[in-house]
Amino acid sequence: MKPTAQLSGSHLRTYQMVFQHPISHNLDWRQVRELLKAVADVAEEANGNLKVTRNGQTLVLQPSHTKDVSESGIVMDLRRFLERSEAVPPGAAGDGMHWLVVIDHQRARIFRSEVRGAVPESITPHEPDEFFRHAHHSRDFSRGQEKPDPNSFFGPVAKALKAGGPILIFGTGTGTGSEMEQFSEWLKVHHADLAGRVIGCVTVDERHLTENELLAKAREFYSSGLGRSPT
Repeated sequence: MKPTAQLSGSHLRTYQMVFQHPISHNLDWRQVRELLKAVADVAEEANGNLKVTRNGQTLVLQPSHTKDVSESGIVMDLRRFLERSEAVPPGAAGDGMHWLVVIDHQRARIFRSEVRGAVPESITPHEPDEFFRHAHHSRDFSRGQEKPDPNSFFGPVAKALKAGGPILIFGTGTGTGSEMEQFSEWLKVHHADLAGRVIGCVTVDERHLTENELLAKAREFYSSGLGRSPT
């Protein structure tokens, strides 16, 4: 049984598609089965259903009658099962968890920063064209006058961070050109609880850093004691 942090190749691509925002309707059923076999115990029941067991969690799936898993409800069941059945490393539970968000105009990647090789959840804007047009008006966040509404991008990111623990944000650019700063301001307006957990916003050149290098920078930030509560 393999933890998701060690996935690679087709298994990793399928895992990322399961967590894709908006929900993917092109999930290959055969690939989903192979992913589940790689990370869990899979048994076929007499009625043809698949019983998937992992770290005390169980998921029962009816086999798809088409090539793709097209029902949103099934995709959400897969997400919840993979999240809940993931073994949490010692010291990473609850408020001891450290989060890293790497965000730009195209996507947000979310990591538990203490996990080496952690598989990120990737979140992309639902309507990129509208979102890019809005990107030049971050000053409106302070007055709660966001237009068009960025919730289709920032909302799912915030939801993924609901579990306790400090949040570190990496991004590129500064001022109105920085999605990192816009997300930070949006949190203050819409999720004050999460904004209070943000301990730093750091400008990085993420295009030239691997995911392991980003995680290493996050661990260095946390261990250095640089984190401070936002003003």
